[in-house]
Amino acid sequence: MALRIFLVRHAETDWNRERRYQGWSDTPLSVDGRVQADAVARALAEPPLAAVYSSPLERARETAAAIAKPHRLTVQEKAAFKEMGYGRWEGLTLAEARGFDPGLYQVWMDTPHLATPPGGETLAQVKERVLAGLEELKREHGDQSVCVVTHAIVARVLILEALGLPLDRIWSIQVSATGISELEFRPDWTALHRMNTRAHLGAAPAGR
Repeated sequence: MALRIFLVRHAETDWNRERRYQGWSDTPLSVDGRVQADAVARALAEPPLAAVYSSPLERARETAAAIAKPHRLTVQEKAAFKEMGYGRWEGLTLAEARGFDPGLYQVWMDTPHLATPPGGETLAQVKERVLAGLEELKREHGDQSVCVVTHAIVARVLILEALGLPLDRIWSIQVSATGISELEFRPDWTALHRMNTRAHLGAAPAGR
């Protein structure tokens, strides 16, 4: 029994371009982001997918809808794959967050598994709900391939889980807008077949 996940970070938003923390804020795709969503949909049109899952946030749902369309699937929202909640930092640029909370921000950069953005979630809390969502997918799609459209932190958590690495390595993983990673989960082992591939973008905007 093997669950194969095509893991996709949502396409670009204006807040991505401005380097703002989005978290649970419900931001739509940018014009360039919609081009990226169409490109990743073409890239994933061939592999047979049993289901397309999405974070409930609009930027992920819009990307997932493009992917689901050629497969004639309905996007299934799963709250477990919602982005990390950044609390007070949401809407702030990286520089603004650093200016408001310099000490905490440095902890977040150096030892992210020990930091809690003010009013937000810890990485441990995110991992708990993400892995609960993963277990649901294993039960529902034991020998199938599915697509999961999610966010940067959640995608990193799933990749770290596949590699057997701890949360303190979260910044070691790069996840770009509409980057495709391919994970395989079996009862006795896991495998990462590809990570953050972006060849499908071609001349399309690369995102941030």
